[in-house]
Amino acid sequence: MTESQLCPACGALNHCSLADPHSATQACWCYGVSIDPAVLQALPAELRNKACLCPRCAAVEDQLASKAAPRSDENR
Repeated sequence: MTESQLCPACGALNHCSLADPHSATQACWCYGVSIDPAVLQALPAELRNKACLCPRCAAVEDQLASKAAPRSDENR
């Protein structure tokens, strides 16, 4: 495991597809969400732009869950 696969805020896996050689051709989950710039600014400067945050630290778990949940009109 490399540092680019770990969240710089908490050290957990960040699930970045670009940092994983097995999925590096796929877009990262972060491309489909909106991360509050204040979350990024809260990181110490030396940790910014080094690796993706994990979804929890990026505060986007709700956004990801709503994208993964099937829409109610698709079940008709």
